[in-house]
Amino acid sequence: MRTADGHSAVHLWSLGEEIGIEDDASGDGLVLTGPDGIDRVPEVSPLVREALRRMQLGPVLLTNLAPERARGCAPDEPLPAGGDPGLSRVLASITHLVVRTLAIDDLGGPLLSAFPLSRPAPFSPVRPPPRRAVRMASGVSLTQESDGIAMWSATASHRVLLHRPEAALVVSLLGWPVTPEDAADALPVPGAVPPGVIGYLTAAGMARPVHGPAPRRKAPRPRITG
Repeated sequence: MRTADGHSAVHLWSLGEEIGIEDDASGDGLVLTGPDGIDRVPEVSPLVREALRRMQLGPVLLTNLAPERARGCAPDEPLPAGGDPGLSRVLASITHLVVRTLAIDDLGGPLLSAFPLSRPAPFSPVRPPPRRAVRMASGVSLTQESDGIAMWSATASHRVLLHRPEAALVVSLLGWPVTPEDAADALPVPGAVPPGVIGYLTAAGMARPVHGPAPRRKAPRPRITG
């Protein structure tokens, strides 16, 4: 969904850097190898084969593989290849190998990535209701790393890496209940960023909805210096 400022979320897919791909003995399927063992994907279509090849190279927008099937889909709809059923089934079977990345269409690079930690590791980001309050889940830790801020929890299926300050600003509000609408009003970021980040953090187990009425006060505005 494109916001009033003209930006929309971009949903990218990739395989972990350590994942290798080769043909199986029949030549019709693929074998994916990684630190945790081997996964076999039998009888893959050309579209699935091309999708996995591109994902091995880095984050990609899979709707570009089948634009004719993507007609009618919302620009920010996180469906692989416009909802191609064969590709969807394969990706659902290898969730523990798939990295999900959120970006916006400003050419500034990805906002955050979610890395699987378990088998399976289902990940279903949704656009959160604008007036439904959310907050950070209990037990979430943040650590500084060379390429961003990492979020992790002993109970979560994914580890999240915040690549850009805009994503970190959204996280800074989640110590208290805040709605995506109020977060967008409080932050100097494109309107697509707060709901996109909150949707990914919720899917990763880093944020959770708050039951009861949304807070009446506005979200606190982070102080930016520099």
